[in-house]
Amino acid sequence: MKAVIQRVTSASVEVEGKIVGRIRSGLVVLLGVAKGDGESDGCYLVEKIRTLRIFSDEQRKMNRSLSEVGGSVLLVPQFTLVGRTTNGRRPGFDEAAPPDEAKRLYEQVARNFRAQGTTVETGVFAAHMQVVLVNDGPVTFMLDSREGRS
Repeated sequence: MKAVIQRVTSASVEVEGKIVGRIRSGLVVLLGVAKGDGESDGCYLVEKIRTLRIFSDEQRKMNRSLSEVGGSVLLVPQFTLVGRTTNGRRPGFDEAAPPDEAKRLYEQVARNFRAQGTTVETGVFAAHMQVVLVNDGPVTFMLDSREGRS
């Protein structure tokens, strides 16, 4: 699984003109699920995202985690994160998990965040979405469950 996480002061996701998810301070997590990913990949990412020290402390140093600051997560499915752009001009998505499996794992990630006490809002799987956010910092990181566990 791949995730792009962005520290935000606010964010929302809209589908067909209707806001389906909105958070204040926290993280926008764009999540891509690849073939071969499993529940352990999702568990790894949830734990990493919740405990990564990327929020400022009193000295304005990145020393606090999402769980420490009580931030929320806006979780947005984004299969294009697992797209390949090395050949030709059109991205290839052969490495993306089949939609049913990707949706199941995406929903599992949302449940894992909630089970850990994190407030989670979500996008809509396989929908065309507009994501609006105010990136705080800006602070943006890319995570890959396969790299992190090797």
